[in-house]
Formats: sequence, structure tokens, C-alpha cells
Amino acid sequence: MRATRTLAVTAVAGAFIGLAAPAASAWDGSTISVSPSTVARGGTASVTVNAHECANGSGKVSSDAFPTTHLRPKGGGGVANVTIHHNATPGVHSVTATCGGQSVTRDAALTVIHGGVRGGLGGSSSTGATATDIAIGGGLVTAALVGGGVFWMRRRGESKA
Repeated sequence: MRATRTLAVTAVAGAFIGLAAPAASAWDGSTISVSPSTVARGGTASVTVNAHECANGSGKVSSDAFPTTHLRPKGGGGVANVTIHHNATPGVHSVTATCGGQSVTRDAALTVIHGGVRGGLGGSSSTGATATDIAIGGGLVTAALVGGGVFWMRRRGESKA
């Protein structure tokens, strides 16, 4: 009798999970992806929504980091190229997709940074090196070379005597 009861409960639970799973995974925050996920102010990103509700081209995406943009149909969903506001607050932002009268939000979908990375200037910066900085650095390198040369010449002369 106990085996029958256990089997019945297991069958009912399995049926419930089987029916609930497709509804839960079809239209949620995981259907929104942003590439690249880290963008400088004024930069562009591609927002993809993988939901059949957005495949007809009537959907839109919005965020406080970029203006509301209409989706273009792509595959089983939609895609939009967005431009980040020049005055967007640096940090993490959410993205909301609205398609077929339904809206879904993905938290922390996009990270806005202050400025781009400048290679060769010491990493991420909003301003480059000034002429004064370059002159000071060049002077320090020159002083080190002259001082090292004098020290080496002096030590060389002592070893011969």
C-alpha cells in the first residue's frame, strides 16, 4: 500500500514540474543578453531578446542607460543596437524588454564605465598624459641614465688601479 501511495505522489509531482517548467523558462530575464556587457558612455551595444514574442519586430528594449529602441526580428527573437547616453551613470544597469504586451527585466545586464581604456597610457583613464608629465618622466629617465653611467665609469676605474 505504501509503495502505491509513494508512486502516485511521485507521478503527480513529476507531472506538475513537467508542466510548469516550460512556462517558467520561456519568458524570463535570461532571455535578454547584452554584448558587450561592459560599455563606455557614448558607446554602442547589441541587445538580443530570445523570445518568440519578440520575433515579429513589434518589441522594444529600454534602460536608464540608453533610449528606448525598437527590436528587429532575428531568429526566434529580436535584436537592437543601442547607444549608451553620454551622461549615463557609471555602474550596473538593468534592461527591460517589452514584446506582445509582456515585459521582462534583466537586472545587472549592462555595466557602464566612465571612459574607454587607453592602451599605452597606463590603463583606464579619462585624460591622457600632459606635456609636463612627459617632460618630468623623460628628465627622471635621463638623470637615471647619467647617474648610472657615472657610477659605472667610476667603479670601472677603481678596479684597474
